[in-house]
Amino acid sequence: MASFNTKQHALPVSKDVNDEELLARLGYKQEFKRDFSRIELFALSFSIVGVVQSIAAVLLFSIPYGGPAAMIWGWFTCACFLVVVALAMAELGSAAPTAGGLYYWTFQFSSPKYRKLLSWLIGYINTSAYIAGLASVDWGAATQIMAAANIGTDGQFVATNAQVYGLYCALLVIHAIMASMATKLIARLQHFFIFLNIALFVIVIIALPASTPSALHNTPAYAFGHFENVSGWPNGYAFILSFLAPAWTVAGFDTSVHISEEARNAPRAVPFAILSATILGSVLGWVVNIVVAFYIGNDLGSIIGNPIGQPLATIFFNSVGKKGTLAIWAFIVITLWMTGMDYLIAGSRQLFAFSRDHGLPFSGVLYNINPRTKTPVNAVFFLAIMSLLLGLISFAGPLAISAVFTMSVVCQYIGFTTPIVARWVGGTKFEPGPFYLGRLSAPVAFVASAYMLFMIIVFLFPATPFPTSHSMNYTVVVVGGILTLSLGYYFFPKYGGMYWFKGPVETIRNQAEKEVDADRGSDDEKGVWEG
Repeated sequence: MASFNTKQHALPVSKDVNDEELLARLGYKQEFKRDFSRIELFALSFSIVGVVQSIAAVLLFSIPYGGPAAMIWGWFTCACFLVVVALAMAELGSAAPTAGGLYYWTFQFSSPKYRKLLSWLIGYINTSAYIAGLASVDWGAATQIMAAANIGTDGQFVATNAQVYGLYCALLVIHAIMASMATKLIARLQHFFIFLNIALFVIVIIALPASTPSALHNTPAYAFGHFENVSGWPNGYAFILSFLAPAWTVAGFDTSVHISEEARNAPRAVPFAILSATILGSVLGWVVNIVVAFYIGNDLGSIIGNPIGQPLATIFFNSVGKKGTLAIWAFIVITLWMTGMDYLIAGSRQLFAFSRDHGLPFSGVLYNINPRTKTPVNAVFFLAIMSLLLGLISFAGPLAISAVFTMSVVCQYIGFTTPIVARWVGGTKFEPGPFYLGRLSAPVAFVASAYMLFMIIVFLFPATPFPTSHSMNYTVVVVGGILTLSLGYYFFPKYGGMYWFKGPVETIRNQAEKEVDADRGSDDEKGVWEG
């Protein structure tokens, strides 16, 4: 295939163009069906944010690092930075809405000397982020289901790690099947998904104040000001560690970008989806944390150490009883299941795009669109299988599986930061899309990059000071391993990526050449018959 020509395929200007024409300017032929409307693209991004079900999965990361005050103000502080990141990402997504997303932008903006290597690394980092992200979502769903079983049996059933892993594998298989459906059906399902997410939010903020016994009510001074740090870290650093909850919840800024080749009016739909999902998810999540802080009670140790195993489930059990908790938890499990499905859909498109540009092993197999569903079925199942294998790390202990949660955020932030920085230091002219920040563009990019670089370092630290082999944060090992293997594969003598990876390719030219060859063949055949 022909290599990507940065002069011929400069980023598009902000005038209105047909989606297929815009994609052709970026070097690609239209292969997906554009069945996603702007609202449906937003709904997919918002479903991945998830709010209540995502908070349920990561509340354990908030309570030990400051209690109610960290839950509320840690979320608020982190959310402000997350909106800034969303602004920077929306600007890039509007300029070049392609399924490749991060590694494509990295190649486009980086200097010619380093663009192939950086694009290669970000492609693998982004792929790893989706493998880890899907694993963390489905592991969270499996543990929530087991928590419901524990509540339903009055604590008699306590799942083993093997049982949780078995359920986790089953969820991945179901998700792979569902994510392989036709694009139009997947798009229409998003309306139902967003309805359930909003309904769950409303149920929670009504049920807790209405049903919690007065003995568990907290005063505003306690909810907004009580800081209880049981992590062992200094208070200031513990507060920063509480950012993992909102950072993991309000994440996936690039998910709508990877669906952009299936969206109508993508240069406007993508930034709308990124910003709407981030802002709405941040606000609703903050409200949920405030409500929980008011009705959590003041015995935080019992919330963290309850046999149910899930802090939010324990809070519901104390407030609405067994039957009420099971009813709410059913909604949480269903919505978290939907989050996993949408995450797999977005990740499979990134995998498809990187294979289209020959970045992955077995690219010839992964770069494939099912003729019936018009979805990348091979990429869907490959991503699910890789997440299934990553889940085996759970047998190393609870801290090992927690590394999967932090790994997904660290890999995402590395992938987000690189093209944002490259845009300003790579020396390539940036042609904005319809969404453009103007003079605010540079300060937004600076704040977003500084925040993410700082948080990458923070999330590589262990959960407690003076770690042992059992309390070590293995995120640095896993992420370091990904970078090492990617570099090793790139520089491998004779067969490494440096000898054949050219960055984004021009499939539109190849398609044109095939059509010309076909026409020539027809003419030759016609000449034979005429002869």
